[in-house]
Formats: sequence, C-alpha cells, structure tokens
Amino acid sequence: MPPPEYPTPKTVGSAKPNISYTRCHAIRVVAFNAAGDIALIFAKRDNYYKLPGGGIDPGEDHDVAAQREMLEETGAKIKLRAEGGCVATTEEYRGDLHQRSCCYCADLVDGAGEPSLTEDEVKDGLRHLWVPVEEAKRRMATTEPTSELGWYIKERDGYLLHEATK
Repeated sequence: MPPPEYPTPKTVGSAKPNISYTRCHAIRVVAFNAAGDIALIFAKRDNYYKLPGGGIDPGEDHDVAAQREMLEETGAKIKLRAEGGCVATTEEYRGDLHQRSCCYCADLVDGAGEPSLTEDEVKDGLRHLWVPVEEAKRRMATTEPTSELGWYIKERDGYLLHEATK
C-alpha cells in the first residue's frame, strides 16, 4: 500500500555524478506499545540505535514489509495506523546505494514473539528494547556510532523519529 504522495524527503549524504547508484526502497517503523513506549534496535558492534525496518522485497507492499521487518527484528506483531500513511521519508546516498526510506507509525498487537535475526544482524549485536519516545530521541542523539554506516543511520532514523512524533 504505497501512499499516493510521499512527504518531502530529507537527504542523507549526497549524490555524486560519477557513481551509478543501486536504488532500493525501505520501510521504517515507529511502533508504540500500550504504555506509549516505542521499539528501538541497538547495534552493539557499531554502537548506534535504529528504528525497526529494512528493505522492501520485490512485489511487497509497505504494510506487509513493515509487519515482516518488525516481526524479524523484534518478534512483535504490529498494525500500521490507518491515519497518516507514510509520515516521513529520507533519500540516502551511501557508497553506491540510493535508498528511499518511508516511515510509518504502528501499534503493537502482540509482543510475545522472538526475533529471527540474520547471521549478519547477530554479528552486529542487534537487540531490541521498548523505551519512551523522549528516551529514544535522547539515545539516538547522544550515542556516538563507531562506523560510517552508524552515522548515516543515526541521521536518517533520528530525523524519521522526530517527524513521526511531532
């Protein structure tokens, strides 16, 4: 269910004229539990926080991608909020990647599951936690990533979280 219009994107990084970019689309989720806390992912290896989400598979709509990514990274089942649609977008240029991320708000339906992380995600030390929105913003803003990827994610997801919760 891609929205008919996307919000104006924030650009993270910059396009270089001599690079042939691989374009991909991704989903990010600001998921709220009953207490009003949100799901946040911490990457221990590179010391950064991120929102749940990832690449949209070919033929997959945004709702299905958001539910799949949330289930994989946190074990939680969610329902996207009907109002608002895509609340924020980013255009990211990193290496030869040009990625558009769409962010949606969602509500927790069932948090009893277990994450099913990829081998790379396990190596990265990913773990999820539920924290109040202001605490999530503080952690994202004050944590110092130890990799270039972490810095890109910090800028991207910090912006998306701010836009989704204003």
